[in-house]
Amino acid sequence: MPFSIINFSDFPSIISVYLKELRDVEIQKDPMRFRYNLERIGEIVGYEISKELTYYEEETRTPLGIARTLELDDKVVLCAVMRAGLPLHEGLLRTFDRAENSFVAIYRKDNATGGFDINMEYHTSPNIDGKILIIADPMIATGLTMEKVIKSSLEFGRPKAIHIVSIIGSKVGIKYIKRLFKGVKIWIGAIDEELTAKAYIVPGLGDAGDLCYGEKT
Repeated sequence: MPFSIINFSDFPSIISVYLKELRDVEIQKDPMRFRYNLERIGEIVGYEISKELTYYEEETRTPLGIARTLELDDKVVLCAVMRAGLPLHEGLLRTFDRAENSFVAIYRKDNATGGFDINMEYHTSPNIDGKILIIADPMIATGLTMEKVIKSSLEFGRPKAIHIVSIIGSKVGIKYIKRLFKGVKIWIGAIDEELTAKAYIVPGLGDAGDLCYGEKT
């Protein structure tokens, strides 16, 4: 699968309305609403991804006869980048309700030089050989976090395909992922132009993890 991007801001859909609410500084004051919008986007994008998967035909017995039906042939693994990826992951899980699941604890920490490091605490995952890997992370700023997540995931096997589901990315971060990983497809709500010296996306939406679950120390 060659590198490709589906940017939902390129065409009107209900995702644009949910994205507007996610960005809105007043609506953000309701963390339940913020999480719910992430979940709804995850569910919709999961449906869109499902159109690219493989199926096989089988016969299903109904109360009145036999119907020709389809069953999913691909095995799906959903990877949540914690904390912020959890609601997005939950939406995807409602679409792929029989998926296996992977979780990555990773965070950005400021260092003494004025920059920051990407620290990974742990990554738990099933074997992903030959499976469809779908990674949920709302923000792609520099692309450094996603780089670590993908490289760590590949230690658990070689997937049939890798899909990244995100809400907002920077042009810099998307370009970085494209340069490193040729066989990835990104599904994203919007791509913003600016990335600050502190690696914050502008206009962005702020810290998605804090908006979901409260500020951290």
